[in-house]
Amino acid sequence: MANSGLQLLGFALALLGWIATIVATILPQWQMSSYADGNIITAVAVYQGLWMTCAWQSTGQIQCKVYDSVLSLKASLQATRALMVVSIVLGVIGICIATMGMKCTHCGGDDKTKKARIAMTGGIIFLIAGLASLIACSWYGNQIVQDFYNPLTPMNFKAGSW
Repeated sequence: MANSGLQLLGFALALLGWIATIVATILPQWQMSSYADGNIITAVAVYQGLWMTCAWQSTGQIQCKVYDSVLSLKASLQATRALMVVSIVLGVIGICIATMGMKCTHCGGDDKTKKARIAMTGGIIFLIAGLASLIACSWYGNQIVQDFYNPLTPMNFKAGSW
């Protein structure tokens, strides 16, 4: 069994990972493409995220537009959205269960074996949540690479991910 310090460290790292997953899900910088029409003054960068697309002009203006319809999106984008939301929900469940199983809390009684099993269950749920977000990011990144090497994609609209 781990001591309380290691449990708190693991919980804090899992909590930071969960917060990072929320931030990554919200931000529109999942895919970036730029277009400069031979004139740097009219350069435009287009950011596409899971929920919206944004255009950043070289003058400093940013215009964002939320996707109109879920059904008009690519299947990979829909799956990535779903996996990221599942990861966030599993993170909430993992936080609740891991909190009950930690040694520094009084939830779940005084039975050390029972608390250790509860804490382990919370940790496994955190691992599944992390795996869901890892699959989502890898899948979306793979789609970006496939689109980049697709010969039918115009050269000015080749995208890259951060």
